[in-house]
Amino acid sequence: MRILIIGHRGYVGPVAARHLAGAIPGAELHGLDAEWFVGAESGQIPDDVFVSQRRGDIRDLHARDLEGFDAVVALAAVSNDPIGKEFEAATEAINANGVLNAARAARQARVRHFVFASSCSMYGAGSDSFRREDDQLNPLTAYARSKVAAEQGLQDLATEDFRVTALRFATACGASPMLRLDLVLNDFVATAITTGRIEVLSDGSPWRPLIHVDDMARAIEWALVRDGEPHVAVNVGSQSWTWQIGQLARDVGAALGGVAVDINRDAAPDNRSYRVDFTRFSELAPDHQPQKDFGEAVAELASQVRALSLSDTGVRGSRFIRLNVLRDHVQAGRLDKDLRWAG
Repeated sequence: MRILIIGHRGYVGPVAARHLAGAIPGAELHGLDAEWFVGAESGQIPDDVFVSQRRGDIRDLHARDLEGFDAVVALAAVSNDPIGKEFEAATEAINANGVLNAARAARQARVRHFVFASSCSMYGAGSDSFRREDDQLNPLTAYARSKVAAEQGLQDLATEDFRVTALRFATACGASPMLRLDLVLNDFVATAITTGRIEVLSDGSPWRPLIHVDDMARAIEWALVRDGEPHVAVNVGSQSWTWQIGQLARDVGAALGGVAVDINRDAAPDNRSYRVDFTRFSELAPDHQPQKDFGEAVAELASQVRALSLSDTGVRGSRFIRLNVLRDHVQAGRLDKDLRWAG
């Protein structure tokens, strides 16, 4: 199987590539990435698993760029709510229009499988019930709205010869060669290691499902080899990895040997609270369910953070916060406001 990973040098890409190279017999991996975060590596990128890698923008792909591929994995995205708020136009252009541009080009090039990294955040403010795939969507942010728009367009493109899988991932976490510390679990571990405490900026009550990046890679594998319906949009995660934020902080603290937790009980309510039903994913992909152990995940992250030797005030100002890197590029004139390389 000849596979193009778009966004292969992001947080998920290196982990997914390493997994796919070992899990899919005969996999031939190619990478395309805007390369915004080159220089922000936190580990060894698995360059040896790629046949080719090149700089490119998902917004600029044509059918000729995708000829000969069996599958496209679309990971490229403006990756979180703070970036989406600051670069709202670019978020829509990349996460929605860019993804649909790549999908149309892929279908024209007769690619068989298109895998889209979507998000459970599109459910927005939750309730006491667990959100299922056919529940009403309520995106609260530019990032979430972009994922909804992409999914709606992708559904219209799917055919028997062009299978589309939208993986509505829970919040990502875990160690990666392209580490992010702007993810809730990763932030808790990093601040625990560097300051000796975990600071919860919300009141701790919001619910959030999480998924380890290793288990995201397993889900991507399933999407590349699955049979069945031409179009599938499915929640990807597990009930056992769903926490209220305050309890997640306490569990991280306990896993690290009793780190103290500070919760801002006076914080304004965070409406990004939701619980998600993962039953359909367990039915569709019984052999690709999440497997990562929580304690192991925390220990791996802690080891990686310690190796970075960040200062006690350096986590949220570091290159491992995606917004910091993009702001720096824009302020230096390397990227324009649309997050395209200048010149």
